[in-house]
Amino acid sequence: MSSDDRIQRIQSRIRDVPDFPKPGIVFKDVTPLLGDGAAFRIVTDLLAERVGATKPELIVGIESRGFIFGAALAERLGVGFVPVRKPGKLPYRSVRETYSLEYGTDALEMHEDAVAGRRCLVVDDLLATGGTAAATGKLVERLGGTVEGFAFVIELDFLKGRARLGSRPLHALIHY
Repeated sequence: MSSDDRIQRIQSRIRDVPDFPKPGIVFKDVTPLLGDGAAFRIVTDLLAERVGATKPELIVGIESRGFIFGAALAERLGVGFVPVRKPGKLPYRSVRETYSLEYGTDALEMHEDAVAGRRCLVVDDLLATGGTAAATGKLVERLGGTVEGFAFVIELDFLKGRARLGSRPLHALIHY
């Protein structure tokens, strides 16, 4: 199967949900993709092909769909996985990063000992405005890790989230 065929297979499994979570938003739902084992494997294969050269030691997955894609990619690359969660969800001592949203703020946390001295790749299902990924990158760096790049299944190009992530390598399989 060619790379174009593989991308088309993935894209055919992403469902548009209009007016979710609020009117005017078209949510890109990856649930059908996750339910198709062959398509899910294609995502993992393509991400591994594209990010393998960065040689990360850890995959840092953003709650919640970043856990799914990130853990699968970590297994494929034979590296560890670190979860980044909403506040109050991690059981050990954590560090928090607060970031701005269009209408307020949000925050993410990571265990304080999760990434020190390690090369990290930040993974999530979708890059929109880049706030969550940028906050995750800041957490990694505050805790002594190095962000070697970012990987996403989907990038919403029109929201220009890539610009918030600096010059580090960024890989996205599907672009809207």
